[in-house]
Amino acid sequence: MCEAFGPNPALQPTAAAMLVKDARRERRGPRSTMNQDDTFRIILLLGLLIVLPIGVYHRLKSQATGEKLDRRQEGVFMLITLRAAGVVSWLGTMAYLVNPSWMAWSSVALPEWLRWTGVVLFVMAGGLLIWTFRSLGKNLTDTVVTRREHTLVITGPYAFVRHPFYDTGILGIVAIFLITANWFILLMGAVVMVLLIVRTKTEEHNLLARFGDSYREYMKRTGRFLPRIG
Repeated sequence: MCEAFGPNPALQPTAAAMLVKDARRERRGPRSTMNQDDTFRIILLLGLLIVLPIGVYHRLKSQATGEKLDRRQEGVFMLITLRAAGVVSWLGTMAYLVNPSWMAWSSVALPEWLRWTGVVLFVMAGGLLIWTFRSLGKNLTDTVVTRREHTLVITGPYAFVRHPFYDTGILGIVAIFLITANWFILLMGAVVMVLLIVRTKTEEHNLLARFGDSYREYMKRTGRFLPRIG
């Protein structure tokens, strides 16, 4: 009677079948992660292909006069470290875009919803960047030196903060970190931003020397990176 009501061996999964199922589960996890990386890689690539040409356009437009800028005013340390960190940061991002597995050694586990939040932040950073480019116009430089025909811009995002480019950079770095889920990209981006923030002291010194009381009054109305409340 016990044998009649006991488990039927024919209905029990064989050891081989269980091993096959376990192997399928193991394969499904990494493959799902790779599919996610492919999706976010394509999104990031498309975003950069939209934003970067706009930046190049405004950069070339600002250099139409052919004026030479003395970048040595930044100091040797800043010149070397800032550009070296920028190159390494871009190389890490480009490696991810070409093949995410190349940067797997510094990947972190982030939930998918958080990575999509990064996409939203990236769109916001792109919008702020374009707004800043349009507001700054031909005053755009990539150093602390002002141009001969530099004007004091206090409209657009400059009506709220004195350095919206840096806000854009911080927002973009956080966004790219969330999209790529990669701590090395975040680290190198953070190094670049810290150096840029330190450099703003020299930049504001030059602006004070150029615009005097007008810039002092502007500083009273606005924050360096965040809007001044009250």
